[in-house]
Amino acid sequence: MTRKLLFLLAILPSVLFAQHTIKGTFTPAKEFEYAFLYRVTAETSLFVANADVAQDGTFEITLDKNAIPGTYRLVYAQPQDQFNFDIIVNNTEDIELKYDLENGLTFDKSSENKLYSSYKRSLALINKSIRNYYNTGKEDKTGYSKIFNILKRTQDDFEKASDSMIVNHFIKAYRPYMPNGLEDVRTFSENIKSHYLSHIDFGNENLQNSNFLVKTTIDYTIGFIDQNNPDASYMENVDTVVKAIGDNPKIKSILLEVLWNQFSVENNEVVANYIGSKYLLDIALANNNSVLANNIIYFKNVSIGNLAPDFNLEVKDKEDKMKTSKLSALDGSNNYLIFFWSTTCSHCLKEIPLLKEFIQANKKEDIQVIAVALDNDLKHWKDLTSEYPDFIHVFGEGKWNNTIGNQYNVTSTPSYFLLDKNKKIISKPYDINEFKKYFESLSTVEKKE
Repeated sequence: MTRKLLFLLAILPSVLFAQHTIKGTFTPAKEFEYAFLYRVTAETSLFVANADVAQDGTFEITLDKNAIPGTYRLVYAQPQDQFNFDIIVNNTEDIELKYDLENGLTFDKSSENKLYSSYKRSLALINKSIRNYYNTGKEDKTGYSKIFNILKRTQDDFEKASDSMIVNHFIKAYRPYMPNGLEDVRTFSENIKSHYLSHIDFGNENLQNSNFLVKTTIDYTIGFIDQNNPDASYMENVDTVVKAIGDNPKIKSILLEVLWNQFSVENNEVVANYIGSKYLLDIALANNNSVLANNIIYFKNVSIGNLAPDFNLEVKDKEDKMKTSKLSALDGSNNYLIFFWSTTCSHCLKEIPLLKEFIQANKKEDIQVIAVALDNDLKHWKDLTSEYPDFIHVFGEGKWNNTIGNQYNVTSTPSYFLLDKNKKIISKPYDINEFKKYFESLSTVEKKE
């Protein structure tokens, strides 16, 4: 008896602390080279491990015995934010999966992930039945009640089946709206929106350490809008999200920054500036996040309708001598184009000759170019600028750490800012073609104002 007990004690640690694996098969195999595993947190993704993908598309990653349970992300190509999928790791079971570029993700082994996949498929089928009901345009109380009885049973069954599992947090948070009686499509849609965030606990760490809250917040904010007045809907939805987040400052900061980035990247200045001014700037300042605070301020300062931030430049005087002046002091033209470029930017070097050609076809009193090079190579800059004598040239030393570029929130080159004669920003074209199209659309009256 003593021997058996000693034997059990000897193998007990290896049982308790057994290492688990993530095995997978990618299809088609030739399209994949590697798999990187990250643990998802509220703020970022932390590298865990990686594996090469074999010729048959298989890979295997061994988890550390102390791996923290939660949401993990498998990255299989670049850019990482596009080519990835999330899985649940509880570190008490092995995971076996298949990922097909056409058919998506399936799990052969893992109770957490198989249950989650089954739940999502079940809800998708029921939602299809709901859409089909409303598409018929016919009233059928019995059929309507049957659909939502199935929905309630399905939701309750999955919540019960996932009890004590990580996936339970997500299934409960996903709990859909269920009407008590027959509702027309408009009422049903309004109630879906009003109940969309009802079951989400923004303080739940399992939800925070995943993409759930980010995805849900974006889906809600951009998904429920009045097409006749989208900006007003976006701003109203942001207010609703902030209220739902409640007293959870860390996740509030993260989600508001995500939303601000979403609208600033899309150059929706109205909504981005609303988020920044009403919520995010104060949070950034309170957190001593000067980078974010400056980004919010700079973005707002160069929004359409604002005066362009002033900076020094050199111009020729009446005696053809160079003198120091300012952007605000320029006169003699009805429009000014600030063109940010770099001597090492291939797109810039393609567009600047086209810009020269276009400007030469217009009168100097209609358009004047101020070319700001965000650069470090002064000699190369001087050589190139000699080919563009009609431009006012500024050497923005320091490249991405240049004050002028920062003030204009320039994150890529080329960047265009079109000003009127009073130096008010009237357009921020994406490229040379968009600039030409916009400038040509200005009426003669607008050009002379």
